[in-house]
Amino acid sequence: MEFSAAVLEKFPGICVVEGDITSVSITAENLGLEALKVDVARTIGSQYTLEKVKDDPVFRAYRDFFWSVGIDPTKTRPASEALVRRLLSGGKLPKINTAVDAYNLASALSGVPIAAFDADKLEGSLTMRFAAEGETFRGIGMKETIALKSNQVILTDSKKIIAIYPYRDSDDTKVTMDTKNIHIVSCGVPRIDKNKVLEAYGLCARYLKEYAGGSPSDPAPYP
Repeated sequence: MEFSAAVLEKFPGICVVEGDITSVSITAENLGLEALKVDVARTIGSQYTLEKVKDDPVFRAYRDFFWSVGIDPTKTRPASEALVRRLLSGGKLPKINTAVDAYNLASALSGVPIAAFDADKLEGSLTMRFAAEGETFRGIGMKETIALKSNQVILTDSKKIIAIYPYRDSDDTKVTMDTKNIHIVSCGVPRIDKNKVLEAYGLCARYLKEYAGGSPSDPAPYP
Protein backbone atom coordinates (compact mmCIF):
# COMPACT_ATOMS: atom_id res chain seq x y z
CA MET A 1 0.00 0.00 0.00
CA GLU A 2 1.16 3.51 -0.78
CA PHE A 3 0.62 6.30 1.74
CA SER A 4 0.32 9.92 0.75
CA ALA A 5 2.88 12.20 2.36
CA ALA A 6 0.05 14.36 3.69
CA VAL A 7 -1.48 11.45 5.64
CA LEU A 8 1.87 10.41 7.11
CA GLU A 9 2.60 13.97 8.15
CA LYS A 10 -0.82 14.49 9.73
CA PHE A 11 -0.95 11.10 11.45
CA PRO A 12 2.53 9.90 12.46
CA GLY A 13 2.34 6.28 13.52
CA ILE A 14 -0.56 5.35 11.25
CA CYS A 15 -0.03 1.88 9.81
CA VAL A 16 -1.72 -1.09 8.19
CA VAL A 17 -1.06 -4.79 7.77
CA GLU A 18 -2.30 -6.23 4.47
CA GLY A 19 -2.70 -9.75 3.18
CA ASP A 20 -4.77 -12.05 1.00
CA ILE A 21 -6.88 -15.04 1.97
CA THR A 22 -7.23 -17.09 -1.20
CA SER A 23 -9.52 -19.90 -2.29
CA VAL A 24 -12.14 -19.33 0.38
CA SER A 25 -15.35 -21.35 0.47
CA ILE A 26 -17.86 -19.13 2.25
CA THR A 27 -21.07 -20.54 3.67
CA ALA A 28 -24.03 -19.07 5.51
CA GLU A 29 -22.92 -20.45 8.88
CA ASN A 30 -20.61 -22.87 10.64
CA LEU A 31 -21.41 -24.58 13.93
CA GLY A 32 -17.85 -24.23 15.17
CA LEU A 33 -17.91 -20.53 14.39
CA GLU A 34 -21.20 -20.11 16.25
CA ALA A 35 -19.66 -21.80 19.28
CA LEU A 36 -16.65 -19.51 19.03
CA LYS A 37 -18.97 -16.49 19.11
CA VAL A 38 -20.23 -17.64 22.51
CA ASP A 39 -16.67 -18.01 23.81
CA VAL A 40 -15.70 -14.59 22.46
CA ALA A 41 -18.74 -12.97 24.08
CA ARG A 42 -17.74 -14.53 27.40
CA THR A 43 -14.14 -13.33 27.04
CA ILE A 44 -15.17 -9.78 26.17
CA GLY A 45 -17.62 -9.69 29.06
CA SER A 46 -14.74 -10.48 31.42
CA GLN A 47 -12.49 -7.77 29.95
CA TYR A 48 -14.74 -4.73 29.66
CA THR A 49 -17.76 -3.01 31.12
CA LEU A 50 -20.21 -1.01 29.04
CA GLU A 51 -19.63 2.06 31.17
CA LYS A 52 -15.84 2.06 30.82
CA VAL A 53 -15.20 0.55 27.39
CA LYS A 54 -14.77 4.02 25.86
CA ASP A 55 -11.81 4.64 28.19
CA ASP A 56 -9.85 1.59 27.04
CA PRO A 57 -6.60 2.94 25.51
CA VAL A 58 -7.11 1.07 22.24
CA PHE A 59 -10.66 2.26 21.68
CA ARG A 60 -9.66 5.75 22.84
CA ALA A 61 -6.99 5.92 20.12
CA TYR A 62 -9.52 5.06 17.42
CA ARG A 63 -12.06 7.49 18.88
CA ASP A 64 -9.48 10.28 18.78
CA PHE A 65 -8.65 9.45 15.18
CA PHE A 66 -12.35 9.58 14.30
CA TRP A 67 -12.66 13.05 15.86
CA SER A 68 -9.65 14.23 13.84
CA VAL A 69 -11.24 13.21 10.52
CA GLY A 70 -14.65 14.69 11.26
CA ILE A 71 -16.50 11.56 12.45
CA ASP A 72 -18.29 11.75 15.81
CA PRO A 73 -17.41 8.45 17.58
CA THR A 74 -20.25 8.90 20.05
CA LYS A 75 -22.64 8.50 17.12
CA THR A 76 -20.58 6.35 14.77
CA ARG A 77 -18.45 3.93 16.75
CA PRO A 78 -15.18 2.45 15.51
CA ALA A 79 -16.14 -0.99 14.19
CA SER A 80 -14.26 -2.95 16.85
CA GLU A 81 -15.77 -0.91 19.69
CA ALA A 82 -19.25 -1.20 18.18
CA LEU A 83 -18.95 -5.00 18.16
CA VAL A 84 -17.74 -5.06 21.76
CA ARG A 85 -20.55 -2.74 22.88
CA ARG A 86 -23.08 -4.95 21.15
CA LEU A 87 -21.90 -7.95 23.14
CA LEU A 88 -21.73 -6.04 26.42
CA SER A 89 -25.31 -4.89 25.88
CA GLY A 90 -26.48 -8.50 25.69
CA GLY A 91 -26.71 -8.66 21.93
CA LYS A 92 -25.18 -11.15 19.55
CA LEU A 93 -22.65 -10.59 16.83
CA PRO A 94 -24.29 -10.20 13.42
CA LYS A 95 -24.61 -13.33 11.30
CA ILE A 96 -23.66 -12.40 7.71
CA ASN A 97 -21.61 -15.32 6.40
CA THR A 98 -18.67 -17.35 7.69
CA ALA A 99 -16.03 -14.97 6.31
CA VAL A 100 -17.56 -11.72 7.55
CA ASP A 101 -18.43 -13.29 10.89
CA ALA A 102 -14.86 -14.59 11.26
CA TYR A 103 -13.16 -11.25 10.71
CA ASN A 104 -15.72 -9.51 12.92
CA LEU A 105 -14.71 -11.86 15.73
CA ALA A 106 -11.04 -11.05 15.15
CA SER A 107 -11.83 -7.33 15.26
CA ALA A 108 -13.84 -7.63 18.47
CA LEU A 109 -11.16 -9.67 20.25
CA SER A 110 -8.21 -7.56 19.10
CA GLY A 111 -9.89 -4.15 19.30
CA VAL A 112 -8.48 -3.37 15.84
CA PRO A 113 -10.86 -2.51 12.97
CA ILE A 114 -10.39 -4.90 10.05
CA ALA A 115 -11.34 -3.99 6.48
CA ALA A 116 -12.05 -6.77 3.99
CA PHE A 117 -12.60 -6.67 0.26
CA ASP A 118 -13.40 -9.09 -2.54
CA ALA A 119 -9.88 -9.22 -3.97
CA ASP A 120 -11.11 -10.02 -7.47
CA LYS A 121 -12.96 -6.69 -7.56
CA LEU A 122 -9.87 -4.64 -6.74
CA GLU A 123 -7.79 -3.09 -9.50
CA GLY A 124 -4.10 -2.37 -9.05
CA SER A 125 -2.40 -1.51 -5.79
CA LEU A 126 -3.98 0.33 -2.88
CA THR A 127 -3.35 3.90 -1.75
CA MET A 128 -4.19 5.74 1.47
CA ARG A 129 -4.81 9.45 0.96
CA PHE A 130 -7.06 12.31 1.92
CA ALA A 131 -10.31 12.59 -0.02
CA ALA A 132 -10.78 15.45 -2.42
CA GLU A 133 -13.67 17.69 -1.42
CA GLY A 134 -16.84 16.38 -3.08
CA GLU A 135 -15.58 12.92 -4.05
CA THR A 136 -18.42 10.44 -3.64
CA PHE A 137 -18.61 7.07 -1.93
CA ARG A 138 -21.23 4.41 -1.22
CA GLY A 139 -20.45 2.20 1.72
CA ILE A 140 -21.95 -1.10 2.78
CA GLY A 141 -25.54 -0.54 3.84
CA MET A 142 -25.80 2.90 2.23
CA LYS A 143 -28.68 3.43 -0.19
CA GLU A 144 -27.14 6.53 -1.74
CA THR A 145 -23.65 7.86 -2.30
CA ILE A 146 -22.30 10.49 0.06
CA ALA A 147 -20.01 13.43 -0.65
CA LEU A 148 -16.70 13.26 1.17
CA LYS A 149 -14.78 16.05 2.86
CA SER A 150 -11.11 16.81 2.38
CA ASN A 151 -10.16 15.85 5.96
CA GLN A 152 -11.37 12.25 5.53
CA VAL A 153 -8.81 9.49 5.01
CA ILE A 154 -9.71 7.01 2.29
CA LEU A 155 -8.38 3.85 0.68
CA THR A 156 -8.44 3.58 -3.10
CA ASP A 157 -7.42 1.09 -5.71
CA SER A 158 -6.23 2.36 -9.09
CA LYS A 159 -9.75 3.37 -10.16
CA LYS A 160 -12.08 3.84 -7.20
CA ILE A 161 -12.53 4.54 -3.50
CA ILE A 162 -12.86 1.27 -1.59
CA ALA A 163 -13.12 2.52 2.01
CA ILE A 164 -13.34 5.47 4.35
CA TYR A 165 -10.47 4.59 6.71
CA PRO A 166 -11.01 2.84 9.11
CA TYR A 167 -14.75 3.43 9.14
CA ARG A 168 -16.67 1.85 6.30
CA ASP A 169 -15.89 -0.37 3.31
CA SER A 170 -17.35 0.07 -0.17
CA ASP A 171 -20.49 -1.78 -1.13
CA ASP A 172 -18.96 -2.46 -4.54
CA THR A 173 -16.10 -4.55 -3.16
CA LYS A 174 -17.73 -6.17 -0.12
CA VAL A 175 -17.23 -9.83 0.77
CA THR A 176 -20.22 -12.01 -0.17
CA MET A 177 -21.00 -15.71 -0.42
CA ASP A 178 -19.68 -15.57 -4.00
CA THR A 179 -16.27 -14.20 -2.98
CA LYS A 180 -13.34 -16.52 -3.68
CA ASN A 181 -10.40 -14.38 -2.60
CA ILE A 182 -10.33 -11.80 0.20
CA HIS A 183 -7.97 -8.88 0.70
CA ILE A 184 -7.60 -8.00 4.38
CA VAL A 185 -6.41 -4.66 5.80
CA SER A 186 -5.80 -4.56 9.53
CA CYS A 187 -6.15 -0.87 10.39
CA GLY A 188 -3.79 0.98 12.71
CA VAL A 189 -3.93 4.60 13.86
CA PRO A 190 -1.56 6.75 15.94
CA ARG A 191 -0.87 5.34 19.43
CA ILE A 192 -1.66 1.76 18.33
CA ASP A 193 1.48 -0.37 18.25
CA LYS A 194 2.17 -1.94 14.87
CA ASN A 195 2.60 -5.33 16.55
CA LYS A 196 -1.01 -5.15 17.75
CA VAL A 197 -2.15 -4.46 14.19
CA LEU A 198 -0.04 -7.40 13.03
CA GLU A 199 -1.53 -9.68 15.69
CA ALA A 200 -5.05 -8.69 14.61
CA TYR A 201 -4.22 -9.68 11.04
CA GLY A 202 -2.85 -13.01 12.25
CA LEU A 203 -5.98 -13.76 14.27
CA CYS A 204 -8.19 -12.80 11.34
CA ALA A 205 -6.19 -15.00 8.94
CA ARG A 206 -6.42 -17.94 11.33
CA TYR A 207 -10.18 -17.63 11.69
CA LEU A 208 -10.69 -17.27 7.94
CA LYS A 209 -8.57 -20.34 7.30
CA GLU A 210 -10.48 -22.37 9.86
CA TYR A 211 -14.04 -21.23 9.14
CA ALA A 212 -13.94 -20.17 5.48
CA GLY A 213 -11.34 -22.60 4.19
CA GLY A 214 -8.92 -19.93 2.94
CA SER A 215 -5.15 -19.95 2.49
CA PRO A 216 -3.61 -16.85 4.13
CA SER A 217 -0.61 -15.02 2.69
CA ASP A 218 2.18 -13.70 4.85
CA PRO A 219 1.27 -10.34 6.38
CA ALA A 220 2.63 -7.18 4.77
CA PRO A 221 3.04 -4.24 7.20
CA TYR A 222 3.12 -0.64 5.91
CA PRO A 223 4.68 1.86 6.07
